[in-house]
Amino acid sequence: MTTPTILIAGGGIGGLSLALTLHQIGLRCVVFEAAREMKPMGVGINIQPNAVRELFALGLGADQLDRVGLPAREWALVGLNGRDIHAEPRGLDAGYNWPQYAVHRGQFHMLLYQAVLDRLGPDAVRLGTRVTGYAPDGDGVRADLALADGGTDSARGALLVGADGIHSALRAQMHPEQPPIHWGGVLMWRGTVRARPIRTGSSFVGLGTHAHRMVIYPISRPDADGTALINWIAEVTVDPAEGWQHKGWFKPSQVADFVHHFDGFRYDWLDVPAMLARADNAYENPMIDRDPIPTWVDGPVALMGDAAHAMYPTGSNGASQAIVDARVIGAKLLQHGVTPAALAAYDAQLCQPVSELVLRNRGAGPFGMLNVVDDRCGGVFDDIETIFPAEERAAYMAGYKAAAGFAVEQLNAAPPIIAPGARL
Repeated sequence: MTTPTILIAGGGIGGLSLALTLHQIGLRCVVFEAAREMKPMGVGINIQPNAVRELFALGLGADQLDRVGLPAREWALVGLNGRDIHAEPRGLDAGYNWPQYAVHRGQFHMLLYQAVLDRLGPDAVRLGTRVTGYAPDGDGVRADLALADGGTDSARGALLVGADGIHSALRAQMHPEQPPIHWGGVLMWRGTVRARPIRTGSSFVGLGTHAHRMVIYPISRPDADGTALINWIAEVTVDPAEGWQHKGWFKPSQVADFVHHFDGFRYDWLDVPAMLARADNAYENPMIDRDPIPTWVDGPVALMGDAAHAMYPTGSNGASQAIVDARVIGAKLLQHGVTPAALAAYDAQLCQPVSELVLRNRGAGPFGMLNVVDDRCGGVFDDIETIFPAEERAAYMAGYKAAAGFAVEQLNAAPPIIAPGARL
C-alpha cells in the first residue's frame, strides 16, 4: 500500500521540524518553500527546554545544537539604574532535564534543513515554490503552487499543513475576514556584535523599561580572545495610532539612526552605546503579531507556527511553540491516522491555550514585570524588595512558564509527546 503524502507549505523552523517528525514516524511528505535558496537568515532566538526535549527526540542532540548556539544559564531583568529586578537560572541550571538554547536563528534553520535533506532526500524540499491556496480533492487536498519562474503548478496530498509564516496564504483563505497584522507601537532594531559576554557568560538580559529597553544575550561560545557573538535587540515604543508607516517589515538600518535613544544606558558593567557602535549589522522591524483565530483547521488543512499563532517575542518562545506544534501533529497522526481527525485533535489540544499565550505575550509576557516596576517607581529603585517582592516576582514568572508549557516540574514529569520508536 502506498503511504499517503502530507504536503507542507513553508520550509522554516516549523515546517522542517514537521518534516523530520513525519519521517521519524514513517510518513511521506514534501515541503514547498518560496525561497529559491536556503540561506542562514536572522539573528538570535531562544529554544526553550520543552522544544529542546523534542529536538533531542528527533536525534538533534547537544553536539549539534552546540554548533549553532549555546545553553542559556540565566534570565534577568535590570532596571534603568542598572540594578537587578529579577534574575533566575535557566535550563539545566534551573533543574530542567533539558537545556535551554540561545542560537543563531539562521544557523539553526540550516541545521534543520540539512537534517531534512540527509534523512528524507533532496526531493523532500521544493525550493522556489510557494503554496498560494488549497481546495478539496476527493478524499485529500490540492495545493495550488506559484513557481519562482512565474509558472503555476499543483500538488495533491492526503493533508496540507500551512507553516507559511505570519503572511500565510493558507490562513488568509481559511479566515478571509481576519484583521490585518497587529502592531502595538514597538519598534525593534536587531543585530549582532562581537563582545565579552556579561554576568554568567550565557545570560539573557532585559534592560530598561517596558517602553524603552535592550535585550542582550550571547549566541556563541567565547573565542580564544574572550569575545562571543552577542545578539542584541533595541526597543522603543511609539504611538501606533496611524499604523505601520514604513515600507516592508524587516529592513537594514544604521546604528546612528537609533542609538541616541540609549545614550543613558551606561553602567560600570555595560556601555550600551559603545557596544552598539561596534555592531556587525542592524535591522529595523516592528514588533507584530496576529489576533487569535477560532480554529487552525479546515478539514484536511491545518496551520502551525507563525501561520497559526504569530506572537510577540516577549516570551522567547515563538520558535519553540512551532517545534512543539510539529510534534503534537505527529502524535495525533499516530493516534488517528493520516486523516482530518488527526488535525482536528491537534487543533483541540493547542489552539485555545496557545491563542491565550499570544495575548499574554501582547501584554508583555514575562517582560510585564518591567511595567510593574515602572508603575511603582518609574524604573529607578534602591531595593527591589520594597518595590516588587521576590515572592510576587516568582509567582509572575511561574504563571508565564505554566502558560507557555515549560514549567519545570510539569515538563520534567510529562511523558514524551511521541513515544520512542512509534511509527505508523
